[in-house]
Amino acid sequence: MTEPDIFFKSIKDFLTPKMLQISLIPLIVTMVLLYMLFFAAADFGITSLQEIAQASQNGEEIVIDESAPFYFVWATYVIVFLFKYSFTSYIAGFLLYTVGTIIVLKVSVILTIVVIGFLTPIILNRIHKKHYSHLTLHGYGTLLSPIWVLLKSSLMMIFLFILFIPLYFIPLINIIAFSLPFYYFFHKLLNYDVSSTILSEEEFNIIYEKESGKIRLRTLLLYFISMIPFITLFTAVFYIIYLGHGYFIKLEEMYKLDIPDSKVDEEKKKDEVKELEQRKQISNS
Repeated sequence: MTEPDIFFKSIKDFLTPKMLQISLIPLIVTMVLLYMLFFAAADFGITSLQEIAQASQNGEEIVIDESAPFYFVWATYVIVFLFKYSFTSYIAGFLLYTVGTIIVLKVSVILTIVVIGFLTPIILNRIHKKHYSHLTLHGYGTLLSPIWVLLKSSLMMIFLFILFIPLYFIPLINIIAFSLPFYYFFHKLLNYDVSSTILSEEEFNIIYEKESGKIRLRTLLLYFISMIPFITLFTAVFYIIYLGHGYFIKLEEMYKLDIPDSKVDEEKKKDEVKELEQRKQISNS
């Protein structure tokens, strides 16, 4: 099956009533979480920082509370410096709102990917029953494994953000540098959620060793789709279906090569037995 065939097959499965119903869950949950995060951030000083920016722009004296959190003090000094001059204040204002919008979009993608992880077994079980019921689902990892993958991926994403700081000041390159940490997180979580539901660890290692390039291209395509503002809130279920089909197809190919626990050979034997019985009945009649 070609890649376009897998893609359009995934779209067809996604547009079924049941999958569309499931896709509402990450949409609603993520919107609620974003709403809560917004007010939490406002309580922790965004409103105060906006007032400081306005006061700095007007040339008023700024008094910083020594008991304020360190990040608030640091942000205050930066804002006072940037908004002290009209030229830098214009640039700072533009960057503040631009970066703020990008961060909100990225955070919505991260939250949606985390939420969809809880729904992955439900989605893939339906795809399994519909198209691949002759295959055996094994799965790997423990109950704590998803938490460990989430924590490790989050720390690595933060590390990459810090590592790429010098690149943020280079036009065009800064877009790639800013996107790479998010893509790393996006790829790691989606790939783990899907593969750990379908495959055993041995099967995953065999498939990923041969197909890692294709899998990265798939997640990269999905990452580009997720760049459309807030589309991931609704299409995250499609991401799971698309990656799931890719793994199911490769698993089916492995089973045909006599991978242990295969049900393909069992199905063939049953068909052969039925065919022999039918022939006997015909010969007897």
